[in-house]
Amino acid sequence: MRSAAKEKARAAWFQVGDAARLQLHHTPWWRHLYRDFRRYRATGKSVARTLLMSQGLWASCVYRLARAATRLPRPLRAIAAPVFALAQKLAEILTGISIPPRCEIGEGLYIGHFGPVIIDEKVRIGHNCNLGQSVTLAEFGSGEARGAPTIGNRVFIGAHALIVGKIVVGDDAVICAGSVVTKSVPARGVVLGNPARMVSHEGSFDYVVYDGMHADTARSASISSTVIA
Repeated sequence: MRSAAKEKARAAWFQVGDAARLQLHHTPWWRHLYRDFRRYRATGKSVARTLLMSQGLWASCVYRLARAATRLPRPLRAIAAPVFALAQKLAEILTGISIPPRCEIGEGLYIGHFGPVIIDEKVRIGHNCNLGQSVTLAEFGSGEARGAPTIGNRVFIGAHALIVGKIVVGDDAVICAGSVVTKSVPARGVVLGNPARMVSHEGSFDYVVYDGMHADTARSASISSTVIA
């Protein structure tokens, strides 16, 4: 009974679909770190290769720790802030990846290659997402239309993609390499080009790999909703 309740809660965490509402469960920073690490291991990388050769994981580690530090009591936060600011700058120099601690990112972030990757501090990213190299997620627009993207769960974003503005990329979507996205993308949508256009509704199911994905009820529900264009 208890495990069923946990599974139901977990499914709720993972549900975004086409809506602009993204629910992220906030667990201890070490759990997020572990889930990020497991994303690299799920692709078949050895422990040594994951730890020593995955610059994306290095950047994730600094981000997770820096974000955890923002929740410390004020005196400790004042001490930690300059330390993590320096750590983040070093991470940017070493990896080319910039992830501000103020942005919200769910567990299981996977950045498969050396940067640059630029993420605005107002961006929100769901669970088990993939980012390619040279990806930019940025704030754009003016007035009430100004804002940053919200990326759903299990989204695959290809190399050199640019996603800007107050838009929503739904669960299980694919942003193909080199795409420029300025409009919202529905769940399971596959977009390509500059400006990006919809090319299919097949989703990211063949591209995003993570522990327990075949038992993930939200993913299964999304697969069953796939429309063959």
